Amino acid sequence: MIPDETVERVRESADIVGVIGEYVDLKRQGSDFRGPCPFHQGTGRNFSVSPKKMMYHCFVCGEKGNVFTYLMKRLGVDFPTAVKMVGEKSGIEVIETKSGRADEKDTREPLWEVNGAAVEYFRQTLWEDDLGLNARKYLEEREISRELAEKVGIGFAPREIGLMRAYLNTLGFDDERLIESGLLHLPEGSTEPRPRFRDRLIFPIYDVSGRVVGFGGRLLGPGEPKYLNSAESPVFSKGKLLYGLNWAKQAARRDERMLVVEGYFDAVRLIGAGIESVVAPMGTALTEDQAKLIRRYTDHVYLLYDSDKAGLKATFRSGDELLAQGAAVQVVTLPDGEDPDTYVRTHGARGLESQITSSIDVFERKIQLLERGGWFADLRKKRQALDRLLPTLRATSDSLTRDMYLGHAAHAAGVTRELLERELSAPPRSRTGRTTARSPAPPDQQFPPPEDHGYRDQRPERPLVRQGDRRRVAGERASSAERELIRVLLHRRGYFEQVIERAGEESFRDDDMRRIFAAMALHGADAGPDVLAEHLDGDAVVVMQSLLEETGGLDHADEAVAGSLSAMHERSLTDRMAEIDREMPIASEAQKDELTAEKMKLTEELRRLGGRWWKKFR
Repeated sequence: MIPDETVERVRESADIVGVIGEYVDLKRQGSDFRGPCPFHQGTGRNFSVSPKKMMYHCFVCGEKGNVFTYLMKRLGVDFPTAVKMVGEKSGIEVIETKSGRADEKDTREPLWEVNGAAVEYFRQTLWEDDLGLNARKYLEEREISRELAEKVGIGFAPREIGLMRAYLNTLGFDDERLIESGLLHLPEGSTEPRPRFRDRLIFPIYDVSGRVVGFGGRLLGPGEPKYLNSAESPVFSKGKLLYGLNWAKQAARRDERMLVVEGYFDAVRLIGAGIESVVAPMGTALTEDQAKLIRRYTDHVYLLYDSDKAGLKATFRSGDELLAQGAAVQVVTLPDGEDPDTYVRTHGARGLESQITSSIDVFERKIQLLERGGWFADLRKKRQALDRLLPTLRATSDSLTRDMYLGHAAHAAGVTRELLERELSAPPRSRTGRTTARSPAPPDQQFPPPEDHGYRDQRPERPLVRQGDRRRVAGERASSAERELIRVLLHRRGYFEQVIERAGEESFRDDDMRRIFAAMALHGADAGPDVLAEHLDGDAVVVMQSLLEETGGLDHADEAVAGSLSAMHERSLTDRMAEIDREMPIASEAQKDELTAEKMKLTEELRRLGGRWWKKFR
């Protein structure tokens, strides 16, 4: 037999439309999918599959059931085989036992057990120990009542190193299990395990079946990172989980919507206000797996991210993932300086519902921001604006929605629909490096052939390399140059004034290098690593520490700085040449002449630079 909890987990994880769609031609109709009934061999689309209810039903012959009964009736398999088939498609291992009692336990059960015990330890420390006094004060300042904190399981991990370990050891959980669960970790070069969470407010993270699979910790004192999640483990994968989904899944089906917020406190605040159909990713933007999770419960998704640059970026990345899964996506824009936590604290659930009513389609919101920023006003910015719209158009899986988006984008940009359709049908290109909002670098294969508009070397004995290759090499060199430049600046602060005259934050494509440079620019050349770390996230701190440990070659710092700046400048020139190629199709004849002249000047400037990358191809 298969344990009941395993059956329930497989059923909850099943994509019933995907499973039945392998045997029936299903097409979306409203929130459900319709096709010809496979049981009475009908030709009309009277067979309905509901992803919300996770059921199927034929309106003619009356056949109905869930994903398991479909496979049993249609393929003639027994119940355990049907569960195994669905489990395999959902990535869940199904183990049969000899009796109704789980003689052979799920291998992950020991981790669920220790996490459950840790929740109780964190809860007791928060509410019943003097060590939790500051954490209790912090919750009080944020107006989180004990009743609400208890409901979602908030606890506190003390700074003291051995307390949690000793408590869980006395309950029979050895260090090996604590390390495997991620509650303890072994620092490099040490044999003594230490707690992963210290001096942090703790948010338990549950799977859809209500088991504790990991934790999120909010630092109360100074330091970085402010938020820390459990390490990846057999039960915890932050890209496949959503905070709050265990509470939200039924509410989302009832409300026919899901709200997506950025952080734990946002979700907790809404739950406390009675809005339970809310989840939060454990990062910024949604992953594909998280978008699929949401779509199991609803077609309608509302994004409530911050309106700053990072929040908007996460909004549109999340929107693309949800559009790819066929969801209808709306953006809720709160007043400046507000987030869901603060807004609901002040205006309550009714106020937030009013904002939700005024939400705007995610693609419409993107166009709105581009129009307000004047991105359709001139040729270069128009090309860049289209480059921001095309990924969303490509991601949108619903054909009717994509057609409406296409018409709206063409009208807003003042280009023909046919031109956008050609761009849309071209295969997406891989980026040569990370891009900034100021200078996007769409993939290479959509560029027109470089000989159409650019300079052509007439000397056959020294043919020019293709522009895509030049740009790729320039991008690779510049990526290495960014790292070397930041390394030198961390060790030799005297070069900072020289560098800042020739480079700004936008010169860096690597996120970590840009953040470190921005922190240095903010605090000046004399700021030490500890000061810089206060303005960096965890990943950037790790990168900075690694660069500080690399001390070789600093006697050639002059050459390193000059070479790095040159390589980054070469990349900016090749990127501009690529932009020109993308602007050509939407340019007037007079603009094409100007662009061609500009490209020839850029080509000559690259020649004058005489960089090693250029000589490599000569």
